[in-house]
Amino acid sequence: MSKLTTSITRGKTLESLHEIKCFIGSLNGKKIFSTDNEKDMVYPRSSIKIFQSIPFSSSNAIKLYNLNKKQIALSCSSHNGENFHIRELKNWLEKVNLKITDLKCGIHNPIHQQSSNKLYLSGKQPNQIHNNCAGKHLAMLTSCIVNNFPIKNYVDFDHPHQINIRKVFSKFTEDIISKKNYGVDGCSAPQYAFTIEKLGKALSNLLNSYNGNFEYTENIQTMINAILANPKFIGGSNNLDSNLIKISNRAIFCKGGAEGVFLFVHLKKEIFGILKVKDGNERALSSAMYTLLKKFKILTKEELDQFNSWNTTNMYNHAKIKVGNIRTKIE
Repeated sequence: MSKLTTSITRGKTLESLHEIKCFIGSLNGKKIFSTDNEKDMVYPRSSIKIFQSIPFSSSNAIKLYNLNKKQIALSCSSHNGENFHIRELKNWLEKVNLKITDLKCGIHNPIHQQSSNKLYLSGKQPNQIHNNCAGKHLAMLTSCIVNNFPIKNYVDFDHPHQINIRKVFSKFTEDIISKKNYGVDGCSAPQYAFTIEKLGKALSNLLNSYNGNFEYTENIQTMINAILANPKFIGGSNNLDSNLIKISNRAIFCKGGAEGVFLFVHLKKEIFGILKVKDGNERALSSAMYTLLKKFKILTKEELDQFNSWNTTNMYNHAKIKVGNIRTKIE
């Protein structure tokens, strides 16, 4: 059985070890790499937001409210609360005449440290649009308005909008969504567990859809092209997904999720992959992705050099002293 592990070394001593479940395949059915965990169930968390946003993009909301590409990208995002994110979200709220308190995602400080510090020093409190899932929730609410669905209970399991999202998941995974695999996400929206195999099927169909060979082609192309044009709006300045999209020259669409989940598709090479860090520690993902992309020649040498310079494998303490490194090994 193949293994994918990321080691944290302090000095010359192994300090921590993160094992990663992984599957990489291609649209032609070839298995490129597997840790033989395809039958394992995982909550993909925010990595599947593009699927959750399909009912929004197919509702005519984008055209009706003249939403721009940055706002479309935010509908699939886990934004870091940087100024450019907040500006577009506020503009979107105004367009649809919604209040911040209509969002049921809850409140947390901006994930981006400088933005969080700036907000604190301004004397203002964070609100719902600082939540990293605000774009997804605004998309849900906007779709509800267009479809004349109630908005007060839009995150309930039996709400018509959530039923529409489950229909999308069933379509792309080619499977029935069971309530026994249902949970509540950090933002209070429904979250569903899938096997890694079914997530692979969903990504395969996502590629097919983008290529015009599956349902929702226009909606998928609209969302992915908006994200490729505005990669910082899927995450933020320091995020792995935003930076990998940019480094790959917009050939890779990818999205991270909480608890160490990462999904990606190479739109030109028609390769897709799923990663899940077993212990949920997201610090392993950048090193793991670099190692996989290099091993299987998914990125060019120039792109790998950019990735390596962005994502240093050395660890430094708060005094900027090198104290160790992060390395991923394929066995």
